[in-house]
Amino acid sequence: MRREAMLEFDHEIACDILVVGGGCAGISAAAAAAQSGAKTLLVDAGAMLGGELISGMPLIGAVTMTNRWVVGGMLKQLLDICQEFGGYIGPVSDFRTLNVVAFDSEIMKIAVAEFLHRSGVEILLYTLADRIETRHGRVTGVVLRNKSGRSLVRPRAVIDCSGDGDVAISAGAPYESGDAATGAFQALTLMFRMVNVDADAFLRFIASQPDDFDLRHQPALGMTREQCIAALVRQGLPKAAMMATGLTLKRAIASGEMFPVSALAIAPVSRERREVSINATRIANIDATDTQRLSGTIRDLMLQVRSCSAFLKRSVPGFENAHFSGLAPRVGIRETKRVIGEHQLSRDDVLGSHRFDDVIGLGSHELDVHGAGTDHLREVIPGAGTYDVPFRCLIPKGLSNVLIAGRCISSTREGHSSARVMGTCMATGQAAGTAAAYLAGEANIDDVRLIPIEELQRRLAAAGAVLN
Repeated sequence: MRREAMLEFDHEIACDILVVGGGCAGISAAAAAAQSGAKTLLVDAGAMLGGELISGMPLIGAVTMTNRWVVGGMLKQLLDICQEFGGYIGPVSDFRTLNVVAFDSEIMKIAVAEFLHRSGVEILLYTLADRIETRHGRVTGVVLRNKSGRSLVRPRAVIDCSGDGDVAISAGAPYESGDAATGAFQALTLMFRMVNVDADAFLRFIASQPDDFDLRHQPALGMTREQCIAALVRQGLPKAAMMATGLTLKRAIASGEMFPVSALAIAPVSRERREVSINATRIANIDATDTQRLSGTIRDLMLQVRSCSAFLKRSVPGFENAHFSGLAPRVGIRETKRVIGEHQLSRDDVLGSHRFDDVIGLGSHELDVHGAGTDHLREVIPGAGTYDVPFRCLIPKGLSNVLIAGRCISSTREGHSSARVMGTCMATGQAAGTAAAYLAGEANIDDVRLIPIEELQRRLAAAGAVLN
C-alpha cells in the first residue's frame, strides 16, 4: 500500500466507516459500527470472511479457565446465529489452562455472512486497500482496487483490522515487527480436520496416559489431577493437547514420525460428523508480510498435515478409523507487525491483571509465544485472572481518524501473544467500531482521542460488551 498526495480512481464509494480486513476483529468492528448507525464498508482481499473463525480452530480468549465469559456483544450475536443454524457446541475445557468455545467452522462461514447482513454492513471481497491519502495525520482518502477497477473512499474514520497494520503504517504510524532483538516471528500454522474420531476411546486413552497431556493439579479450579481427568472424560468431548514432553509424542518426534512441535491440540468441530480440528503444524521465523516467503511455506505445511494425520491414525486410540476431512482456507499467522499506539499492552499488564480507566474490553488468554520446533513460552495469568485492554491500545500514534483492532493493536511482543487470540480480537473490534461510529456522528470531533471514554464505555456496555 502506498501513501500519495493525489489519488487516481475510476469511481467513488460513499461510506462513513471503512474497515480493512475481514477476520474476527474486522467483522466485529464493521457490525458494531453499522449497528451504531454508521454507513459501513468492510473490505477483504480474500474470498471468505471470518479469519480464524472459519479455520477449524476453537475460539480462545472469550471464556476464562473458571468458565467466566469475558467477551460478549458482537461475539454473542455471532454465536447465537451459529447456534440458530445448528453449528454451536459451546464452551469446552481441556482442564489444563484453556476453556475454548467450539463450533462447526463450516456452519460458522454461513453465520458470519448472516451476521454481517443482519447488521447492515456493506462488503467488498477480493478487494485490496491499495493507496491512501493523508493530510496532517488524517486519512482523507483510500483507493480500493479489485477487478472492477479503482474506487475512492473518503470515510470519516478508518479501522485497520488487517492483522499487519497495513493502513495505519502506510499512513505513517510507527510499528514493531516480531522480536526486535532476534528477528524471530511466532510459528505459522495450517489448521486441518479429521472425521470419524471415536471420542470415547480417545478420552479413555487420555485417562490411561495423562502424562501425555500435561494433566495436573489445578489450584485455580480447586481440582486435583484425578478430578481433572475424571471431569475431562465426563465432559465427553475430544478436547486435549498432547504434549511434546509426553512419551508418545516425544518418541514420534525423536523417530522422525512427527515433526518437532510443542503440542498437538485437538478440539471438537462437529458432533454429527465426529469431526475434530488439529492445531499442530508449525513453521517459525517467517515474516508473513513477505509474500514470497509466506507462499513458500505451503507445501511444507501440507506435508506436516499428512505426517500428523498419519501419526494420529497409527499411534492414538480413537483415531484408528478417522480420516482427513479438510484444511483451513488460509495459513494461520500469529505475528507480524504491531502498530505503536498511545499505550503498549505489556507482559506486566497481562500477568498483573492490570486495570485501566479507559478499558474497552477484557483479555484472559495466557502469554503464549510459539517458537520453532518444541520451543513454546506459556505463562498463565495467576488465579485464572483477566486484564483490561485500554482504548489507547487502539489509537495509533500520529493519526487522528484511524483505529486499530485485532492482532495489530499496540502491544509489546509478550502482551501481543495474549491479546492476538480471537476472543480479544472480537472485543477490540467492537470497541473500534463503536468509537468510529461515534466519531462519524459528531461533526465537532475530528480526533478519536477526543471521544469521551465514559460515553464509549456506556455504548459498549449497552451493546453487551464485558468491561469488568
